[in-house]
Amino acid sequence: MEVKEKKVLVFGSGISGIGAVRLLERQKADIILYDGNEKLDKEKVKEQLGTGTELQIITGTFPEELLEELDLVVLSPGVPTDLPVIVKMHENGIPVIGEVELAYEYGKGDVLAITGTNGKTTTTTLLGEIMKAYRPGNVFVVGNIGNPYTVAAGSMTESSIAVAEMSSFQLESIKTFRPNVSAILNYTPDHLNRHHTMEAYIAAKENIARNQTAEDYCILNYEEAIMREFAKNLKCQVLYFSSRRKLERGIYLDGDDIIYKNPRELAVCNIRELQILGVHNYENVMAAVLMAAAYGVPMEIIRDTVRRFKGVEHRIEYVTEKNGVAYYNDSKGTNPDAAIKGIQAMNRPTVLLGGGYDKNSEYTEWIRSFDGKVKKLILMGATKEKIAADAEKCGFHDYVYVDTFDEAVKLAAELARPGDAVLLSPACASWGMFPNYEVRGEKFKEIVNSL
Repeated sequence: MEVKEKKVLVFGSGISGIGAVRLLERQKADIILYDGNEKLDKEKVKEQLGTGTELQIITGTFPEELLEELDLVVLSPGVPTDLPVIVKMHENGIPVIGEVELAYEYGKGDVLAITGTNGKTTTTTLLGEIMKAYRPGNVFVVGNIGNPYTVAAGSMTESSIAVAEMSSFQLESIKTFRPNVSAILNYTPDHLNRHHTMEAYIAAKENIARNQTAEDYCILNYEEAIMREFAKNLKCQVLYFSSRRKLERGIYLDGDDIIYKNPRELAVCNIRELQILGVHNYENVMAAVLMAAAYGVPMEIIRDTVRRFKGVEHRIEYVTEKNGVAYYNDSKGTNPDAAIKGIQAMNRPTVLLGGGYDKNSEYTEWIRSFDGKVKKLILMGATKEKIAADAEKCGFHDYVYVDTFDEAVKLAAELARPGDAVLLSPACASWGMFPNYEVRGEKFKEIVNSL
C-alpha cells in the first residue's frame, strides 16, 4: 500500500486515530483528521501528535465535497461502518480500511490474534507473557487491549511478534490482515446496537481467519457448534480447546488437569496451580497455551508462565477486605455473559453493582445465574429500569436504584455484612458514566479503598 503524497482521511481522533496519523506521517501521506465532534479541541489533538504538526483537522458535519479528493480512508474502531458518509465513500470507489489493516500493512514480523465476546483480554495478556518469555524484548501486545496496533507498528522488525486483541469493530474493516495463529474464544450477544444482528456480529469475528492459509492455525472452542461448522470452510489448520470433553487433537480439561494432545498426551498443569479462578479462565488458559504451542513455543516456557500468571486488572480482580467484606472489581464484565462469569466466581453472599450503557442486551440469563448468591442488586445508569424489568420476570425483587456511581459503592458497603462480598460486575458498558471500563474500575477501587 503506497500512501506517499496520497490524500488520506483518518476518521476518528481517539488513540487509534492518533496512532494512524503518526504511522501515516512516517509514510509521508497528505493527512486529514476528521471527527464528528464539533467541540473537539483541535489544539489539544495537535499537542498529542507533537512535533508541531500542520495536520488539517475537520470537525462537525462531514464536508461531502471532500469525497472527490480522497485516495484512502482509515476508520477508527469506534466509527460504525454503515454511517451514510461511509456508504458514500464506498459508492465513490474510495478504499476504506480500519486502523488494524493499516498497522498490518506497515508492521513487520508475525501476528497472533485473538477475538471472541469474552476472555479476549485475559487470553491476550497471558499469551503476551508467554511470548515475551520466549522472545524477550521483541513482543508487542496490541489492539483492543489499550495499545493501538498503529502505535506499535513502526517499531516492529521482521523478528517481532504482535499479540493482538481484536474486537468485532476492528475486524469489520480488514482486507489482507492475516495472523499466523488466530483464536475465536466464544460467541454471546454483544454490540448488537452496532452490528444489529447476531449473524453480522459473528461474521465480523470470523474475519480473523478469513485470509489464513494452510501454513496458519486457527484455534476454536469445540463447545461452540457454530465454530465447528465454520471450521469446515477454513483453509488453515484448525485446533480446538474444550472444557467439557477429551479431544483427539488440541487441548482439554480432564478433571483438574489441562491436557495438550498432539498426538500424545502432555499435562500442561493442574488448575490448582493457577492463580486465576473459574472455568471461563481455564478456557482462556487453554486457548493461550494452544496458540503458543501451535507457534512452536516449548512447553516448559508455556507451563512456567501459566503458573505465574495472576490475571488482568478489572476482571474479577480482588481489591481488598474491609470489616470482613471482600470487594471485587469486575468492571470488564461489560455484557451479561461476562458478568455471569463474575457471579459464578463468587463463593460468598454478594451485593452486586450493575447497570450502565444500553447495548441492546437481554439480562434474564444474568439474573438467573444469581443462584441465591446475590442478596441485593444495586442498579444505576441507562439500563437500570430495563434490568429491573428482567429481574421481575425472573422473580428477583431484591434490587434498588441509585443515581450515581459513588452512591452505588457506598450503599453496597452499608448493606454488606462480614462474610459477604461486594462485586462490581455491571453487565453493561461504561459509556455515559465513564469513558471506558478501566476508568470505572479505577473509580470503584478508589472509593472502596477510601471507605
